[in-house]
Amino acid sequence: MKNVVITGASGFVGTNLIEMLKNEGYNPISIQRADLKNIEKLSLIIDDAKAIINLAGASIIGRWSDEYKKLLYSSRLDTTQALIDAIKKSKNKPEMLISTSAVGIYANKKQYDETNAEYADDFLGKLCQKWESKALEANEQCVKTAIFRFGIVMGDGGALAKMKLPFKLGVGGTIGDGSQHFSFVHIKDLLNAYKFVLQNSIDGVFNLTAPVPTTNYGLTKALGKTLHRPTIFPVPEFVLRLIFGEGAKVLTDGQSVVPKRLIDAGFEFEFQTIEETIEDILGEK
Repeated sequence: MKNVVITGASGFVGTNLIEMLKNEGYNPISIQRADLKNIEKLSLIIDDAKAIINLAGASIIGRWSDEYKKLLYSSRLDTTQALIDAIKKSKNKPEMLISTSAVGIYANKKQYDETNAEYADDFLGKLCQKWESKALEANEQCVKTAIFRFGIVMGDGGALAKMKLPFKLGVGGTIGDGSQHFSFVHIKDLLNAYKFVLQNSIDGVFNLTAPVPTTNYGLTKALGKTLHRPTIFPVPEFVLRLIFGEGAKVLTDGQSVVPKRLIDAGFEFEFQTIEETIEDILGEK
């Protein structure tokens, strides 16, 4: 049985990923916070592992106080640094490191893929760039490194669970005028992408987003149609800024991103559009 070591395994993506790995014959091993502070122990845990999957990171949706910004950095960069240090000490190094990033690395000026990109010059963009740079240090240890830039992960739980409540109550609507980009991925496609990269040992940076990005308006209409609810109550952007401060940018801004490298490698997405995605998750079975 092939070991796959995972950080951040208790989250929405992590719990689904562990179930998939077990079904595929892997032995997922969850890294605890205490393990990250003991590099000797961590190096023994990752010894002989097929791969390390790094999902750790505090939720990006929140009020970005100076203290919370420090947490966003430390939960990503310090965890990744601990993994790099453990890899250096490991006698039998893992074959792969699959680390996480986000489409927030991109600017919001036009549509981007991995080979045609402009990075955002803001807090989130810089955080993602530093996070990726730290993970790519594993290449120096002859460990293949893949980085998944997540769009919003859509599934039975996670972000969608929070989005659907106001719609079910009949008070759903766009954020502002709804024109901001919205790049997403169905949880099933996300899990299959991990399986694809693991099985084929493919490295590099990958946008983990559906091939057809949408807008907040497109998301709103898809939710309203599937849940049979009105979508006439927009949320003013200033309200979100009052609640989240600078962190409201995650909700009021967005990127248009396509997964060119995954598609070029032969990966096939089951859910290409927001309509297909929402209908599969929330539609009547």
